[in-house]
This record gives sequence, structure tokens and C-alpha cells, in this order.
Amino acid sequence: MRPFLKWAGGKGQLLKALAARLPEPIKESKAIPRYLEPFVGGGAMFFYLKSHYRIGEAYLFDINPDLILCYKVLQERPRDLIAQLGEIAVAFGQKSADERRAFYYEIRARFNRQRQALDRQVFNRAWIERACLLIFLNKTCYNGLYRLNQKGEFNVPYGRYKNPRFYEPENLMAIHYALQDTHLICGDFEKAGEFVTKGSFVYLDPPYRPLTATASFTAYSRHGFSDRDQQRLAAFYKEMDRKGAFLMLSNSDPKNEDATDHFFETLYQGYQIERVPANRSINRDARKRGAINELIIRNY
Repeated sequence: MRPFLKWAGGKGQLLKALAARLPEPIKESKAIPRYLEPFVGGGAMFFYLKSHYRIGEAYLFDINPDLILCYKVLQERPRDLIAQLGEIAVAFGQKSADERRAFYYEIRARFNRQRQALDRQVFNRAWIERACLLIFLNKTCYNGLYRLNQKGEFNVPYGRYKNPRFYEPENLMAIHYALQDTHLICGDFEKAGEFVTKGSFVYLDPPYRPLTATASFTAYSRHGFSDRDQQRLAAFYKEMDRKGAFLMLSNSDPKNEDATDHFFETLYQGYQIERVPANRSINRDARKRGAINELIIRNY
């Protein structure tokens, strides 16, 4: 199975590097008694681990309410979601290029209108429609971004893909089965601390710190993710270390742009910091996309 959404900072290309650095007890036993991911995003790491290891308990968190809603719909009502996606796929496929663009903006406006009246407390059919609209928008918008304005409205323009893949029933059903016995929680990463126990494996993949002042993309929620949040995360990391959890964190490497930037070395002094190659794929200037280093920080 693979992520059902495109998500900025997705870990697909780093999975081999991350897997090679799992705690030895996990690699030897092929089992993870308790797994926590405070920034689940597209879920690439979780889906990889679920495919290769026995996970006793899993706790997935994200501050983005629509993302967690989408996961919950896949967990509980995947066939209804697949049916609605199929209807949109047929309608979209019958349209001309210009009509597809207009259709996209109709769906985006519908998605934003729905936000006001949505009951997020109790599962209802509107959740299925919203998950359907989110998957469609994510796979047809520009660069697969999820971006909100200050009003909390999705504002990414149309992406003009020739054959966007948003109707993938087999993958969605595989994700449904993977999400059984999984706790899905909407909230700030600190909420995960309530569930961390000694021996838990915690993978932290926060919104990356921008490499430059103009490269910022942290609008996964309307609040963004600032340097102060990065500092708060480092304090959380140290607290979970004291609990006896295995911790792995990934982030951008400021030294790609400024060799004198010791931001993460200062925050995570005393922990193991490694640089691994990756590709930067989100930048308005295509010339600035390409090979860079990213950080993997461990407490073991």
C-alpha cells in the first residue's frame, strides 16, 4: 500500500534510510509493541512499517482536522468513499480540459463552503463526501499541495494533470485494513505524549524548517509551524527520551543553504544527528529543485 494523498514532505524517498536506522530490537523481532506518529501527514512511514512489521498498538496524530477525518473515513467506511470517488472520476473523465478546470474550482468552492456546517464530533455521511472532495482536490491541484489561507480555506489552484490518479480502490481498501486497531487523533504533537511508554517507537516528521526566507511551506494548518514550534518539539523530544521511548525525527538541513546555521545541532545536542541525501520537489523555481541533505535525529 502507499499514501492515498500527496503530502509536502512525504517520506517515500527516505523510507530506505529510515528503515535502516530503526532500533535494533525492532529489526530483530520484526515487531513494534507501540508505535506513535505525532505528524502522520501522508502516512508513508506508517504504511511501510505496517507492511513489514507487527505493530501491537498504533497512535497516529495530526493537527489537520480534514486529514484525520479522511483517515477515519477510510478506517470505517472505505466502500462508500470509493463509490463517491468513482462518481467524480466518471464525471471528471468526460470533460474537456477547460471543463475540468472549471469543475476543479466548483469542487474547491464546495469543499470550502462545507467547512462551516460540518459536524466533526459525530461520524456522518458528510464526512464521506468531505474525504472524497479532499482526495480529488489533492490529486488534481497544483503540485499536490495542501495549503490553507488565514480563513482556513483551501486555496491551491488547479494543477492541469493529464491523468490524475485519485480513484484507486485497491489501495484504499489496503489502507482500510492497515488502519484497523489504530487510534486516530486530531491535535497538536504534544498530545501524543499521553500515550508514549517505555519502549515505544516514536517517529516525528514535523513541517520542515524552511531552508530560506522565501522557501517556507508550513501551511498544513492555518497556524503554520514556526521556529518556536521547532523549539517546543525539541523539548517534547527530550521529555519522551526521559520516558524511555525510541525516538526518530526527520527535518530539513539548514546547512544546505548556510554552513554556519547550527539551529538543529543546538536544539538536539547530545543526540545522534545524521545527514542523508534527498530531493527537494516543492519549489516555484524548478531550477531550485534537486538533491539536498535532510536530517535524521535519533536518541539511540
